[in-house]
Amino acid sequence: MRSRETTFTMTKTTEKWYASWFDTPYYHILYKDRDYKEAQTFMDNLTGYLNLPEHGKILDLACGKGRHSIYLNKLGYNVTGVDLSEQSIAYARQFENDSLKFDVHDMTKPYPETFDAVFNLFTSFGYFEKDECNLQTIESIKAELNDTGFGVIDFMNSEYVIDNLVAEDTKTIDGITFLQQRKLEDGYIVKDISFTADGEDYQFQERVKAFTLKDFEVLFEKAGVHLLDVFGDYKLHKYHQKTSERLIMIFK
Repeated sequence: MRSRETTFTMTKTTEKWYASWFDTPYYHILYKDRDYKEAQTFMDNLTGYLNLPEHGKILDLACGKGRHSIYLNKLGYNVTGVDLSEQSIAYARQFENDSLKFDVHDMTKPYPETFDAVFNLFTSFGYFEKDECNLQTIESIKAELNDTGFGVIDFMNSEYVIDNLVAEDTKTIDGITFLQQRKLEDGYIVKDISFTADGEDYQFQERVKAFTLKDFEVLFEKAGVHLLDVFGDYKLHKYHQKTSERLIMIFK
């Protein structure tokens, strides 16, 4: 899981952990083995299910370095990718064209355009320090949708993740050995990551709130959006509370 949601712990104090860990080269090294083919299959299935208009406008919210945005653009869509990470957006901008652009943006605030679809993919939600930011993000997605637009949140299935939590493992990539330790703490799924690189010791902590479908339903009701469908994997199979790896929600 991208555990795209992350906290930074080093000797220095940082403002927001997710603004710092995502900007380090080590984040991208640790997660460089993501399954691009699976991600593309998901985009094929999702855009087909939504039946988006030809050359429709899509906002990729928390796009990282733009892998989903770039593929969606290749499918013919007009795509805007936004992320809080300035370094990720700087990297993604090399792929810009007339129908693909990238922008630094805080997803808790509405982007000043409307779209046929707003995608929040690969568990890019639930890592804010303040609970109200989760609601603000959904309210912002609502504001970003045009009259016929769809919102999509692709989140981990927290119950499945908790039931199958691996307490500790190591992963060696590009000569760096990452120690990963996981636990459930105060309603958050927490991953502590430690490694040595370039003669320096580093420690990071990823924290994502263990939202369930019921939790999202409460947020959706508060935001005034309507849940239309729920899927449990990237092939859009039915969601099962205990066995599905993903929690993919379609709303408007």
